[in-house]
Parts: sequence; C-alpha cells; structure tokens
Amino acid sequence: PVFAGMNGSAIENFSCVIYNIFLMNCTWQAGRDAPADTQYFLYWRKSRDEEEVECELYIKDENCRNMGCMFQNVSIGIEKAYFLVNGSSKDSLIQFYDEYLDLYKIEKLMPPSNITVNCDEIKNDCIIQWQQPQISHSNKDMCFKYEINIKYK
Repeated sequence: PVFAGMNGSAIENFSCVIYNIFLMNCTWQAGRDAPADTQYFLYWRKSRDEEEVECELYIKDENCRNMGCMFQNVSIGIEKAYFLVNGSSKDSLIQFYDEYLDLYKIEKLMPPSNITVNCDEIKNDCIIQWQQPQISHSNKDMCFKYEINIKYK
C-alpha cells in the first residue's frame, strides 16, 4: 500500500503495557518531521469481530498533543489486538502507524499475594508460601517462575 502523508510524520516508539490486571497504557512519540500542530488519534480493536473504537482517555503533553492513551477494564483475548494511530495537521498529510499486538505478551504481572513466612528455629528452616498473582488473561494454569530474594538482618 502507498502510505499517504509526509515521510517522518507518523508516530514513533509505540508501546503498550497492561498492569493491575485490567488497566492498559499505550504511549508514543511524535514523528520527527511532523508539523508542530499535528494531533494524533488512537483507534483499536481487541479482535476481528469487534468494532474499532477511539481512545477515551488521552495522555497529553504540555502542548495538549495526544501522546498516549489510558484504557480501563481491558480483558485479554486470544487474538492479536489491532492498534492504529493516525494524525492530522493543517499543513500536511500525516502518515498513520498501525500494529498488531498479543496482549498477553505485554501484561506486567502483579506480585504474588498472601505471602507468609514460618520459621522453625529448632530445625533451622523456614517455609515461605504465597498465592499465585491474579492475571488478566484466561490461560490461568500457565507456569509461573518466582525469584525469592532473602536478606539476612
């Protein structure tokens, strides 16, 4: 496809992260050669069956330019999600940027909960237990690896 718009006007460094189980942030930087008045707009859809929707809560820089989006109540499906960021300027056409992302790959996992430590001074050992962290996506039986960092006081 021919990308309409000025070279260097599309956004750069697009990235998203899911955290706290159902929140997602996506951020980007303005295109290097984008005119100063360029405003960007993000659209996304979670799967092919869903409608594309515009970001409801933009993150803005000091010039009120949209530089990211905050999402609430995000759930992770099995298909790749589609993201599109296009732009507008009164001076020139702005190139769009799009990407497909596996949402489960960008989830930042919560720490484990209900951590308990029981030490037996006679046997000179400790039992540390915890509950698996909540995760957003449905593959809840996957393997978790934990790292325990013990500091002796």
